[in-house]
Amino acid sequence: MAKIEIYTSPWCGYCARAKQLLNKKGAAFDEIDVSTDNTKRQAMIQRANGGSTVPQIFIDGRHVGGCDDLHELDAAGKLDPLLNA
Repeated sequence: MAKIEIYTSPWCGYCARAKQLLNKKGAAFDEIDVSTDNTKRQAMIQRANGGSTVPQIFIDGRHVGGCDDLHELDAAGKLDPLLNA
């Protein structure tokens, strides 16, 4: 199973939707809360090439984007191969 990292904030509806999809797929992920830690937020922005909104999702170190991007990968049939790599 792929290593998944998701940068989140607790009150973020998009974060909840992204985590719900990953849970539905049975994919374990590391959640990194950036809501109160500016160091983690800056690390997220750097890794995401300037992406400052949450969620920011990484699969095996590859930035796949946010919630909408994750759902688009799933709709295109491209998410499962990434998760099972």
